[in-house]
Amino acid sequence: MVDQPIIMGVLNITPDSFSDGGLFLEAQSAIDQAILMVEQGADIIDIGGESTRPGAPEVSVEDELKRVLPVIEALNGNIDVPISIDTSKPVVMQRAFGAGASIINDVYALRAKGALEMAASLGADVCLMHMQGNPRTMQKNPKYDDVVSDVKIFFTERLEACSAVGIKLDSITLDPGFGFGKNLAHNIALLKNLAEFHDFGVSILAGLSRKSMIGSLLGDKEVDSRMIGSVTAALIAVENGANIIRAHDVAETKEALTVWQQIKHFRE
Repeated sequence: MVDQPIIMGVLNITPDSFSDGGLFLEAQSAIDQAILMVEQGADIIDIGGESTRPGAPEVSVEDELKRVLPVIEALNGNIDVPISIDTSKPVVMQRAFGAGASIINDVYALRAKGALEMAASLGADVCLMHMQGNPRTMQKNPKYDDVVSDVKIFFTERLEACSAVGIKLDSITLDPGFGFGKNLAHNIALLKNLAEFHDFGVSILAGLSRKSMIGSLLGDKEVDSRMIGSVTAALIAVENGANIIRAHDVAETKEALTVWQQIKHFRE
């Protein structure tokens, strides 16, 4: 488990991600952005080649590989932080690890055919995210009996599945999946009760950056105007037990966490 909160910098090599879609499609611009995020304080670089925004279309294995492999290969050995591959496809996991990735960040929590076995064979650190439905359907009236309890039941099942193929508990991080099949009330309930997920004895990741819940709380602000709200939500997440913050605005998030940590641990 992560002792001090760390930052996972978001790098979407896609034309249609909700926040940075199209900005880093060119390999060199993506490489430059990754290096910049490390300089700004990112502890992990999370590279994705398929958008998982609400309503996003599926991307072929071939297209996903074309987007992510040149960037991972170029960064391997040139940045001193781990590279995470944001994918649900076993073939992409395997090829990304061959290029230099060491973490799998999967919005489907290794539920795709062969994903569990692939992650185990790679000896990967994995992040398992909860999502109700899929990106094409997840925001169509999501419902829960009790969102915190329901997500905990899901994680219990996924941890058992991981254990069955030999994936060790200390290599797993859990992500409750803010905005993935949740409405605003669901998201806030999860944020307020993040500490409950420490019952599993693993690190917790919070991905709140620039999401629609931030826009809603700020009076429907557009994506590019959600930085301050995102950083504020990140601090709330850390205060409530998050170990890893997934962020687009790395420099601002790093400064906020630095102030929070110094005040929290200040000794006269």
